[in-house]
This record gives sequence, structure tokens and C-alpha cells, in this order.
Amino acid sequence: MLVVEDEPSLRLLCRINLELEGFEVVEAATLAEARAAVASRAPEVVLLDLRIGSESGADLIGELRGRTPPVRVALVSGSASLGSGVEGLADAYLPKPYSIEDLLSTVKSLAAR
Repeated sequence: MLVVEDEPSLRLLCRINLELEGFEVVEAATLAEARAAVASRAPEVVLLDLRIGSESGADLIGELRGRTPPVRVALVSGSASLGSGVEGLADAYLPKPYSIEDLLSTVKSLAAR
């Protein structure tokens, strides 16, 4: 499980709660860190913020889809609209602010696929 989020407190919140549910969690604050984590650990599920600093998390989705097996992606966004280029790219969407229950149910659903 990889959590890609540029906000340290949100990364920590996600990691702690996912680890309490038995997930092994790796954190990434940038897309470069996320790419390195994917290359070295091959996560099954990625929780990916749409905005990572000045970068777009959507840029990473194509790379994740090209892996074998493909990585399941939950895209997180604080925006009411994801934008036309992003719709349909992810396996799940998690709008900010989200509850811990929503986080856990989304990740568990993707991990079970």
C-alpha cells in the first residue's frame, strides 16, 4: 500500500489508520518518491492525491496502469470536480475531507479485487 500525499499530517493519518487495519504502508510526499516506491515495492493499491505540490497525481496513473499486474488507484481530491482529463482514470475516488471509515472501506475494497 502506497500513500502519495504532500501534506505530512494527512499522510500520517492515513498510514496510522491503514496500519491498524493490517496494511503495510509506504509514504511518498512527491511523485518522484512515489515512482521510487513503486519501482522498489510494487504496491497493490495506491492512495494518490490529485495535487502533489505543483504536480498532478494523474500523471502517475498511466505509469501505474502500465505495470503487470496493474496497480489499483484511489484518487483523492479536495476539488468538487476532478476535471475532464481525470474522470475514469482511477479505480475509486475519495473526496476531501474524507472520514477514516471512507478511507478504510475504499482501500479494503480495492485490496480485495
